[in-house]
Amino acid sequence: MNERGGIFAGEDPFEITRHWLDEAARLEPSDPNAIALATVDADGMPDVRIVLLKEIEADGFVFYTNYESAKARQLDQARQAAFVMHWKSLRRQIRVRGLVEREDGAQADAYFASRPLESRIGAWASPQSRPVASRAALEAEVARMSAELGPDPERPPFWGGYRIRPLEIEFWADGAHRLHDRYKWSRASLADPFDVLRLGP
Repeated sequence: MNERGGIFAGEDPFEITRHWLDEAARLEPSDPNAIALATVDADGMPDVRIVLLKEIEADGFVFYTNYESAKARQLDQARQAAFVMHWKSLRRQIRVRGLVEREDGAQADAYFASRPLESRIGAWASPQSRPVASRAALEAEVARMSAELGPDPERPPFWGGYRIRPLEIEFWADGAHRLHDRYKWSRASLADPFDVLRLGP
């Protein structure tokens, strides 16, 4: 018997995620699409940072970054990652684990073009995750790149997207007396359908 109902109802975990994010967007004061992205380096040392989820597709989650950053190097090496979205206002979270691929084509171009000009210039100017001499030096490089690139810069070749295609998605909602509600959607491969299990709190 399928007892899932209310906020957990539905047969598509990506659609459930969209509903939760839409609800959070009305309540969260800042960045409801923030995710804590977890990766591992070549030595197996874990790493985590906040990035902004930009697209929920039919079978994946997309965010964008500098391909020369620490996170990008880790993603390219391991080809797998995890993230969690947490909304304190809703007392809910979504955990995702899956396989990673680059989004380095027209979709990335379109997203880059949609960003404010200052953010596009910043993407060109910032040596992300690498040392900079000072804030003044960084601002000078922004000014130099702004003059060089003009009002409509193209996407840098070292900047683009990553898509996480999940093998697991877990939906969690806070419950009274710490009897939380948890449902895990999982599949053995990307070609398989999801199975859904209710988990103990």
